[in-house]
Amino acid sequence: MTEAATTGERILDVRQIPHQQRHEIIPRLFDNLQPGQGMQIVVDHDPRPLKYFFEAVHGDDCQWTYLEEGPELWRVQLRRAA
Repeated sequence: MTEAATTGERILDVRQIPHQQRHEIIPRLFDNLQPGQGMQIVVDHDPRPLKYFFEAVHGDDCQWTYLEEGPELWRVQLRRAA
């Protein structure tokens, strides 16, 4: 995991992590964010199922923004509502 130079957000590149582990790690990291904090994830496919998970579990508390949308790389910002 690295820090984004301009935002201070953590960047988690999960492309080399098995899918099952991704879906355990990402929600746990989000749960540790304070209100107003964010993180970015980098994946090799559209993480739409993860988006639906966050909508179902966190509702409006999770703000989801696509920063890059493929075709080979997707970057998503997850931010906990302030």
